[in-house]
Amino acid sequence: MTTGSHLIVPIKPLHLAKTRLRAAGSAPAAHAALVTSVALDTVEAARAARGVAEVVVVTSDARLTGEFAAMGVEVLPDTPSAGLNEALRHADALLRARAAVRRVGALQADLPALRPEDLADALGAAGDDRSYCPDRQGTGTTLLLAEPCRPLEPRFGVGSSAAHERSGAKTLHGPWDSLRCDVDTSDDLRAANRLGLGPRTARLVRARW
Repeated sequence: MTTGSHLIVPIKPLHLAKTRLRAAGSAPAAHAALVTSVALDTVEAARAARGVAEVVVVTSDARLTGEFAAMGVEVLPDTPSAGLNEALRHADALLRARAAVRRVGALQADLPALRPEDLADALGAAGDDRSYCPDRQGTGTTLLLAEPCRPLEPRFGVGSSAAHERSGAKTLHGPWDSLRCDVDTSDDLRAANRLGLGPRTARLVRARW
């Protein structure tokens, strides 16, 4: 078995993703480019984190599949096509069927300011416990980790932080602003910009603002 966590990053099709982030009157192509850049920067930072064995994307979007394949990132098709939790359960089962995979986690795709050292520190703080990291509002979840050799059992959705805590997951507390700063709205994107965006997202934000 490999050491380190195998992280699943689920992403909706681009025309459905991050609708609250779409600026009034913005072209669909511009919104798709922003969502794609955010996801690419998130995955690139996660792959560079100590303690991450692999990052796998699960999506049914053809453009995203091509972009991540060009980066050398494995993409699993979202064949359930039944929402975030079902996509994660599907990918989790596929990964855990591989002999080399010991531990699986889920990382949200909207962390464009993610710093590898923040993710690495959170993984270290988790130890071997089922654990989760709440978002900066304290209601959502940006990272969920299963116990080694155990199913992920995701509970994403409204109030996911409380739902994961009720499931027995340990709350990860730490000064990891970049791991907590998920982006759903323009205000969130401004907060991420203050932390320091990944290169692709930064280029688009400079043009936008």
